[in-house]
Amino acid sequence: MKLLSIAIPCYNSEAYMEKCIQSLLPGGDEVEILVIDDGSKDRTAEIADQYQEKYPNIVRSIHQPNLGHGGAVNTGIHNAQGLYFKVVDSDDWVNEESYKEILKTLEDLVKGSKTVDLLISNFVYEKQGAARKKVMQYRHCLPVNQIFTWNEVGHMPKGKYLLMHSMIYRTQLLFECNLTLPEHTFYVDNIFAFDPLPYVQNMYYLDTNFYRYFIGRDDQSVNEAVMIRRIDQQLRVNKLMVNSYTSCGSMNKRARAYMISYLDIITTISSIMLIRSGTKEALDKKKELLEYIRSTNRVLYGKLRHSLMGNFMNLPGRGGRRVSVAAYKICQKFYGFN
Repeated sequence: MKLLSIAIPCYNSEAYMEKCIQSLLPGGDEVEILVIDDGSKDRTAEIADQYQEKYPNIVRSIHQPNLGHGGAVNTGIHNAQGLYFKVVDSDDWVNEESYKEILKTLEDLVKGSKTVDLLISNFVYEKQGAARKKVMQYRHCLPVNQIFTWNEVGHMPKGKYLLMHSMIYRTQLLFECNLTLPEHTFYVDNIFAFDPLPYVQNMYYLDTNFYRYFIGRDDQSVNEAVMIRRIDQQLRVNKLMVNSYTSCGSMNKRARAYMISYLDIITTISSIMLIRSGTKEALDKKKELLEYIRSTNRVLYGKLRHSLMGNFMNLPGRGGRRVSVAAYKICQKFYGFN
């Protein structure tokens, strides 16, 4: 059995996927790299097969009809043979020194007496044209280099939430929580980082800058103009996360508080993209989203609507919407997203 399975969802990724794969090969035989060709029309499939032929003990090339990012991640989970599971997008890469730290830590954890469900590490925003790289690290809110539970998690500011890039799950846990991402939908990485959390008990934080998250392509899903065009998919993910939270049974109160905070962020992003769109249809969709949350879970609605971010996103009139956009831009600059 492999120590770590790494899924690389690829759709028309010929221009950058090799940099990603090359950064993962130093993991050697402890790692399996699942290159998932999601119905690509360029040389992605050919490149994937070439790496499998050259590194048969490390790389597995998997081909499927186009199912979108979520469908490719689902395929990765169901083909994973590693004890732990990581997703690395095909235009991203990892730092080799940190990679070795990650593997050594996982090896030590597997030999230990406690089962660790989630390994957390830092990621770096590799924003094109930015002179200074923003690092997402958690040393001020998570215990470092030790196993901990939700009870030991400190206050996590809005800018310090966990993303797919910072997370390595125990593979079996993803089956235990029946994680299945929606197909042909963007922004499902938020579901990946959210839905399994009620099942997570023991965690470990390694304070190392492992994942390099590239931002800068015009067609990238997190590009603001692209997000506005795809707002219906963002709204779908937002609602699915609300449903997931609502269906949770009893859970640790700090885990619940974190999930509410995460939903606050996602709902704020949905709201600001609808405001930025500026059309009557978009503003109607913003009202419909809030009504959906209210009708699904009144308690959750109250917490989201009357949070600081919720208040800023729902200021009345055109002037209020201008204030909402200004507040968003300040957060955007400070935290380095989009």
